[in-house]
Amino acid sequence: MKTIDMLLVKERLRQDRSVNLIASENYTSDAVMRVVGSCLTNKYAEGRPGRRFYAGCEVVDEVEAHATELAKKIFGVEHANVQPHSGSNANLAVFLAALKQGDTILSMSMDAGGHLTHGYKKNISSMLFNVVSYGVDKKTECIDYDEVAQLAKLHKPKLIVAGASSYSREIDFAVFGVIAKSVGALLLADIAHIAGLVATGLHQSPVPHADFITATTHKTLRGPRGGLAMCRAEFASALDRAVMPGTQGGPLMNVIAGKAVAFEEVLTNEFRDYQKQVVSNARAMANKFVELGFRVVSGGTDNHMFLLDLGVGVGKEAEKKLEQHGIIVNRNVIPFDSSSPMNPSGIRIGTPAMTTRGFVEKDFECVAERIARILTLDKLT
Repeated sequence: MKTIDMLLVKERLRQDRSVNLIASENYTSDAVMRVVGSCLTNKYAEGRPGRRFYAGCEVVDEVEAHATELAKKIFGVEHANVQPHSGSNANLAVFLAALKQGDTILSMSMDAGGHLTHGYKKNISSMLFNVVSYGVDKKTECIDYDEVAQLAKLHKPKLIVAGASSYSREIDFAVFGVIAKSVGALLLADIAHIAGLVATGLHQSPVPHADFITATTHKTLRGPRGGLAMCRAEFASALDRAVMPGTQGGPLMNVIAGKAVAFEEVLTNEFRDYQKQVVSNARAMANKFVELGFRVVSGGTDNHMFLLDLGVGVGKEAEKKLEQHGIIVNRNVIPFDSSSPMNPSGIRIGTPAMTTRGFVEKDFECVAERIARILTLDKLT
């Protein structure tokens, strides 16, 4: 135990002393961490509130019901399931609820900004389903909605996925909804990265247009690590069965309680102000990089992140050099990247974590200047 205690202190110091620009990371409140580390971690609760496979679930039933109602209120959805352990599990549950093995999915390619679960060849999504990918326009590096419509008409997918892991522009869910309806497809909006922006009205909501919505709770939502799956009422039973017993066993009740605490925080004015600052910080930092002569993919950002194009195959080296200086980013493929995902041409930069720690526009501009000096001095290209 002493070893773990020492490692916890070591990791806390690393977090405190680093400038964290990982777009998918954030810092939870102390209230969330207390609940996640509570006695709720001791309770097994397979099933749903009121329909458990274990006794002694009266209290955790209330916990899950509370978290579920908060999720429905935040996003304005008809049904929510707070049990998924991750965004990947949430996506897998939707696939199981909506598709049969071999059905066609139309989703964003990884090099354009899509996620592993959107059809990467080594992910189960690609192993079980026929995946057709759409991308971005080569000139604007924004989603080519005409291409999406053409591919949908040609391949007649059963499900279209609108969402991304490294895409800095607003996603037009309304257009995706029209395309899906035109070919009789269901629409899944994966808002894992932008959930906090959607929850506060700073990004178009997919709710009027999508049949299913998935999210993570630990990125812009600033909650514990976990997933969230939502849908129209007509798919509620299928989705719940797909989560458990379809893809998971016992839910993590301590994490679900942490989600509830985070959801309560989402409903505050302070959280909305925080999200506004996240977006403003990202735009200020991206603009500073452009001013410094760097190429920002698509020319800027509408959300909490952006990509820097550093040249063919130097993303891994840049990530390593910046970490040596206490700046944490992740290497990332960029659209039409000729390099491998393990050694791509770009890095992804996000502002949620350091905004939580109080950074504002001028702080992010200073960090951009620092990054520019490090990368220029080290002559990565």
